[in-house]
Amino acid sequence: MNNDLLFDFNVDKAAKTVLITREFNAGLSLVWDAFTRPELLDQWGAPAPMRAKTKYMDFKVGGQRFYAMISPDGQEHWAIQRYTSITPKTNFKMYNSFADKDENPQLPGSEWDYIFSEQNGKTKVRITIFNESLARLEKMIEMGFTEGFRMSMNNLDNLLAALSQK
Repeated sequence: MNNDLLFDFNVDKAAKTVLITREFNAGLSLVWDAFTRPELLDQWGAPAPMRAKTKYMDFKVGGQRFYAMISPDGQEHWAIQRYTSITPKTNFKMYNSFADKDENPQLPGSEWDYIFSEQNGKTKVRITIFNESLARLEKMIEMGFTEGFRMSMNNLDNLLAALSQK
């Protein structure tokens, strides 16, 4: 990761919110695609040694992504993302919840709001994650969300660098 790029990660337990601002050394279109196309999401969306596998994804308002993070021993951790708002290359919002393999949501979910902007060839992504309950936020953190998210962002940096070379 380029240490000159912005990466803020803040947990506000009182507001049940995680606020993340991350800058990438890539253009807006490429970064947008990395967050909205399953074939790219699967290349960076899980912290090593896990991998991501999208079963299906329909990136439109009312559509959803059903995917798993798979551990090296084959354990699958499923989640559903339902898209609630999309403004191309600017913003999208989704409702995220853990699920079982049959698409039954588990635990309360969280609302994710992504805002994309570009300046001088660098793209900034601001992510606000609002949790329905403090228990869910604490469970996310307990399950290693902070470290896992940082690792996934490093994966994305590597993918963007490779795609920019093409």
